[in-house]
Parts: sequence; structure tokens; C-alpha cells
Amino acid sequence: MNTLYTAEALSTGGGRDGHVKSISGQVDLEMRPPKEMGGSGEGANPEELFAAGYAACFHSALQGMARARKITLTDSTVGARVHIGPNDDGGFQLAVDLEVVIPELDHATAQELADAAHQVCPYSNATRGNIVVNVTVSDD
Repeated sequence: MNTLYTAEALSTGGGRDGHVKSISGQVDLEMRPPKEMGGSGEGANPEELFAAGYAACFHSALQGMARARKITLTDSTVGARVHIGPNDDGGFQLAVDLEVVIPELDHATAQELADAAHQVCPYSNATRGNIVVNVTVSDD
């Protein structure tokens, strides 16, 4: 792989119950398990960070696919829900639901762009075959 950029972050103090900071300083967060997992919920958690990253990355891929087709997107959004739960091996697994909304396009064209974005998004490529990722195009 020809690396274009490398992000770097450091976790201290206990992972899910600690602190995470990127080397650039743009991310600097207290981490706490969510209440649903026995924590205080008074901080960020890895699933929220993954959801934010995946939503932004997928949205960027969506915009890129639209530009390649000479389509201008002005009001599009991408929402991500990252689910965590136990697997059958005593560990945990993730699943992701992505919701794409492109109000200015008909459903078929929006679905075509979402499908194309799913093929080029680095997060989609990293997760493909490893976890369930559902991409849904909504009309509102």
C-alpha cells in the first residue's frame, strides 16, 4: 500500500475507562463505558468514535462517487449506528447500520451512489467480510 496519511492516537489509563488523544491534538477525549455496558456513560466510547469515523468516511466516499457522475449533492447525510454484543466465542463483535439520505435525488440514483460508495469507502473495505454492515437509503 502506498500510504497517503497516517493517523496516530494514544490510549492511557485503562482503555474504555481512560483517556485517548491523537498525536495531532484534534482528538482529546475522556473515555468511559456506556451505561448499557456498566459504565458511567460520562465520556466517549470506542463505538461512538467508530460510528463518527465511519459516517464521515462513507459520506466522503458518497460525495466522491457523486462528483465522478457529475451529480451535486447539497443536503446529503450519512448516519452510522455501531452495535456491540457478545459473540459465540466468549468475546465481542460489532455490526453497523449506515443510513444514507439524499433528498435531492430519486431513490434509485441515491441507492446507486450508496452502493458505489460502499465499494470504495476504506471503512467498508476494512469491515467487508468481517462484520455485518447494512446500508440503507432513506427518503427523509
